[in-house]
Amino acid sequence: MAARSLGRGVGRLLGSLRGLSGQPARPLCRVSAPRRAASGPSGSAPAVAAASQPGSYPALSAQAAREPAAFWGPLARDTLLWDTPYHTVWDCDFSTGKIGWFLGGQLNVSVNCLDQHVRKSPESVALIWERDEPGTEVRITYRELLETTCRLANTLKRHGVCRGDCVAIYMPVSPLAVAAMLACARIGAVHTVIFAGFSAASLAGRINDAKCKVVITFNQGLRGGRVMELKKIVDEAVKHCPTVQRVLVAHRTDNKVHMGDLDIPLEQEMAKEDPVCAPESMGSEDVLFMLYTSGSTGMPKGIVHTQAGYLLYAALTHKLVFDHRPGDIFGCVADIGWITGHSYVVYGPLCNGATSVLFESTPVYPNAGRYWETVERLKINQFYGAPTAVRLLLKYGDAWVKKYDRSSLRTLGSETGGICIAPRPSEEGAEILPGMAMRPFFGIVPVLMDEKGSVVEGSNVSGALCISQAWPGMARTIYGDHQRFVDAYFKAYPGYYFTGDGAHRTEGGYYQITGRMDDVINISGHRLGTAEIEDAIADHPAVPESAVIGYPHDIKGEAAFAFIVVKDSAGDSDVVVQELKSMVATKIAKYAVPDEILVVKRLPKTRSGKVMRRLLRKIITSEAQELGDTTTLEDPSIITEILSAYQKCKDKQAAAK
Repeated sequence: MAARSLGRGVGRLLGSLRGLSGQPARPLCRVSAPRRAASGPSGSAPAVAAASQPGSYPALSAQAAREPAAFWGPLARDTLLWDTPYHTVWDCDFSTGKIGWFLGGQLNVSVNCLDQHVRKSPESVALIWERDEPGTEVRITYRELLETTCRLANTLKRHGVCRGDCVAIYMPVSPLAVAAMLACARIGAVHTVIFAGFSAASLAGRINDAKCKVVITFNQGLRGGRVMELKKIVDEAVKHCPTVQRVLVAHRTDNKVHMGDLDIPLEQEMAKEDPVCAPESMGSEDVLFMLYTSGSTGMPKGIVHTQAGYLLYAALTHKLVFDHRPGDIFGCVADIGWITGHSYVVYGPLCNGATSVLFESTPVYPNAGRYWETVERLKINQFYGAPTAVRLLLKYGDAWVKKYDRSSLRTLGSETGGICIAPRPSEEGAEILPGMAMRPFFGIVPVLMDEKGSVVEGSNVSGALCISQAWPGMARTIYGDHQRFVDAYFKAYPGYYFTGDGAHRTEGGYYQITGRMDDVINISGHRLGTAEIEDAIADHPAVPESAVIGYPHDIKGEAAFAFIVVKDSAGDSDVVVQELKSMVATKIAKYAVPDEILVVKRLPKTRSGKVMRRLLRKIITSEAQELGDTTTLEDPSIITEILSAYQKCKDKQAAAK
């Protein structure tokens, strides 16, 4: 078998993908703290070492806000390994969306995440892969991960991937997916990880926008005991992707899949390659990766992150927010297809030399105790999960939680992609209020803005959450459309970065996030533009108009609700509704399917033709008595029509129970 000719370490890693290793899980090696003159985040960087000292949080926060260069400059120098020192700490202008950090500096992200730790402690465990099958975890050392990364990097180069080329990674959580990300970073290629639940149409749209040269995937995926036909989805997608020259196919199962002219068996190719690959020296502001979000316009947008600033910020927030210490087991259960997975499964923990848990399964497979059984078995110290999963597990009660020993846990967190506001770091013993973001991280200077664009001062106030100063980990642009980036994040409140969230500042000066303020909804942790769902619905010939909004959901956090207008000639509207659900699942993903689709005669529009979605949101959240100003509606009587249709729908649902 090809995997077995790769050498003991890498062969075992690849063999484990299909459960072939046959080796018992080894005792976990303790990860030693990096020790060098330019030490890692666990070491002697002054701001890091001082962060938890009495009185230090206010002083460091003030310095980071007042003197960004003096604060971030030494941190970057002492935290990261540089090939060439930077000459300018920052050069940013929110009016044009120009963001630059550590200019002139050169480094390689994979060296920072792998090589430095291999030199000191090669057998320290980098990854614990908690596979879909309970109790079959696999431990991967830093040496094994580096060798696998280098073989994969050499494979990419052999198949024509050069510095600056884009590679699509359509893989579920696995060590090989992590190696694929790091292999791209090693040779200077740009990776875009596409969530392995997206449909062929969504996958093709992202591949084409990024002009990807190569796609890396698995034959199949496993999640919650179910098989995902990843290769079949890729096959369908690349029919419409003229830039794709190769599809590298790894194997998670023993099942054979069709291999066409573009397809290359990845394990066999890696077996031919050397386990050493010289790293490219990359400029601080060279692109590291793109990550696609649908945005509010319906067109996927590739958010661009660059090298040094992103890595520094991911490492520091991982270290300080979670109080990560040498030897800890860090468990972030996010999918690597999202920014949380990028930052707190891969780049942050690995830069810090940590042991990071890769969670392939679901919180309820084989039962609702899966998370806590994993915590007990792996002795996880920090657990970072989605609020959606917590809400899902609430309905199962406390019994599943209390069944397992959770004494190893020191920190519990709820997901966000690049932590800006969190309870920690703070002064020693400072209070934590559950469910509240609370304190800005170093260098984050939040402000609240009112509807007129003025700063809201004082406490016990609410407004649009903006950030008044650049920070190293922020996105740099939208691929191929910088003006869209400026319009999305800097236009609403000139001179400020608009997060898209509303927030409340308490009497104690803490920040509480109150929810999204734009037309992007968060369904089970997946950010999705309502316009993308509307675009999928619009393809149905019987539906000339639709409006999709988000509304609170007990389990998902938010869910989608679609109002549709159906042509008189359409026939049975129930059939149309079912067809729409199938179309959205196919064109986007199953999670994007609206929970409710209501057929109405008309949509509430202004005289200029704009749909007033706020009125629709109030109707379905039982706030119809507080609609506010409706004088701009072309015909105010439409509200009565929609209320009547909605009530009939509820009555029908109640009768069916």
